[in-house]
Amino acid sequence: MITGGAQGQGASQAQLFVEEGATVVIADIHDEAGERLSAELGEQAVFQHLDVTDEEGWARAVGRVLEEFGRIDILVNGAGINLTAWLEDTSVEDFLRLVKVNQLGPWLGIRAVAAPMRAAGGGVIVNIGSASVAAGLIGKTAYAGSKHALRGISRIAAGELGRWGIRVNAVLPGGIYTQMSVDDGSLPPDINKNFAGQPIPRIGYPEEVARAVLFLASDESSYSSGAEILVDGGMTAAPLKSPIPKHVPRDVAELVREKSAGR
Repeated sequence: MITGGAQGQGASQAQLFVEEGATVVIADIHDEAGERLSAELGEQAVFQHLDVTDEEGWARAVGRVLEEFGRIDILVNGAGINLTAWLEDTSVEDFLRLVKVNQLGPWLGIRAVAAPMRAAGGGVIVNIGSASVAAGLIGKTAYAGSKHALRGISRIAAGELGRWGIRVNAVLPGGIYTQMSVDDGSLPPDINKNFAGQPIPRIGYPEEVARAVLFLASDESSYSSGAEILVDGGMTAAPLKSPIPKHVPRDVAELVREKSAGR
């Protein structure tokens, strides 16, 4: 099961998993996109409506998987939302909205699959975090805060569930070209401009994240749990200059640019 699987990184993961022979449940709130993708991927893919913040929704989704397929071997917690906003411009409502989707959602998912995975003798959970947990990106207090929490959840869940053969790992993407990143408004017309300062000087693509997820979900990573894979172009190894959110006051934005330029 891949949450947020109807589009972006999740859709790329669903396609790769199907190519590798898996039966994939695409779980998302975007019904039309999810149904379309499942039809494109054929008999190995089905769509399931799921709001990851809804505990009862998780019970229905996992129940359907067990009824139709008998077991759930892999859960990819990929559903998430983004926000680029100066701390003082971030409302409490927006902050809590990110917490519900990016933090509560995966927590509910892990809890929902723990028992059936335990009954089956094991399983794998891959949480999609963010490289922002290792880099102080300006404008990401709410987003990075929710992903920091998910990082902690991943590690502790690995410790709690390992005795039953359940591995829990995380993939931490950097800047990835998806519709969410476009909608966020932080990408300039030249999509690689913001990434020129990192070792791999370009934006990343969903299939590059999907390959890391596939590795952690497979037996190729059988001795890995509580682990993290950065897919960030080296951003956290050699931090790039953070983009300034558009709505930051001009005087503050100019000050940051001057400091970044060494003036």
